[in-house]
Amino acid sequence: MKQVILTGDRPTGRLHVGHYVGSLKERVRLQNSGDFDEIYIMIADAQALTDNAEHPEKVRSNIMQVALDYLACGLDPEKSTIFIQSMVPELTELSFYYMNLVTVSRVQRNPTVKAEIKMRNFEASIPVGFFCYPISQAADITAFRATVVPAGEDQMPMVEQCKEIVHKFNSVYGETLTDPKIVLPDNSACLRLPGIDGKAKMSKSLGNCIYLSEEPEEIRKKVMSMYTDPNHIRVEDPGQIEGNTVFTYLDAFCKPEYFEEFLPDYSSLEELKEHYSRGGLGDVKVKKFLNNVMQAELAPIRERRQMWEKRLPDVYDILKEGSKKAEAVAAQTLADVRHAMRIDYFVDDNLLK
Repeated sequence: MKQVILTGDRPTGRLHVGHYVGSLKERVRLQNSGDFDEIYIMIADAQALTDNAEHPEKVRSNIMQVALDYLACGLDPEKSTIFIQSMVPELTELSFYYMNLVTVSRVQRNPTVKAEIKMRNFEASIPVGFFCYPISQAADITAFRATVVPAGEDQMPMVEQCKEIVHKFNSVYGETLTDPKIVLPDNSACLRLPGIDGKAKMSKSLGNCIYLSEEPEEIRKKVMSMYTDPNHIRVEDPGQIEGNTVFTYLDAFCKPEYFEEFLPDYSSLEELKEHYSRGGLGDVKVKKFLNNVMQAELAPIRERRQMWEKRLPDVYDILKEGSKKAEAVAAQTLADVRHAMRIDYFVDDNLLK
């Protein structure tokens, strides 16, 4: 069986460091591993419209922003097919067929859907398109016969729902769809990076993000304003590591070589944590170290992005060609699905048979 990756993001704004450590970094690693036959990276504009239907310009204007972030992080159009979801209409038709295999109560139980509905205050009036996006996501994954979905921890319920749809379809219509698996980041700190305010979810709408394209001074301001241990008032006070956003970010981004470069008083992150825990280490010193780490990590991404910003027609061509290639692959899967369901009426006069 071919090894295929499908993953993507909603174009509702520039991508942030939570996206990077949660999935983007892993996508680049997998892309360059040589272990995969095909890699599809989707800009999920149709899915973004499910809660932005009255503001399509917001989605439209961010498609190029997301594409720039992808290329800046190291996704290579020679190795990965980057495409726009709505330019592959077969995905909509697959979603329609899959809707008949899922109950309303099952979608209501999906933890990701429940959390997103609450966050957007949709409890009283949920758009049907938004409610059904786990089914749409299953169409996206199965259309490309993805075997692997690199994603953050919050997407686990979505992939589980996709697997259920695959099993149901195959049991009813015969073996047709490919069963995917999710690949999570190895580093537990990257599973769900908190916002700079310490809230569990980093979100554009909450304004608690550090964007991949952020300027150095803005990164510094955000790092220096980060939530730490509220009881660590004086330098000599023992500090709490658990739930301390600064240390969570260091867990996610710090490399051993950064100590020699930026904080030679310490040889490792464990040593730094131990000193903070017993007292005698101030928040400002730790934040300054984190700022240096973040600047070192994000500078190459920002520089590549600036290079691609000067080549927007090339980015446009990458998206256009990628969408064309993606549609051809999805069309073949849709043909197989229609054949399995015996609704390919006009292929080989099947309606007469």
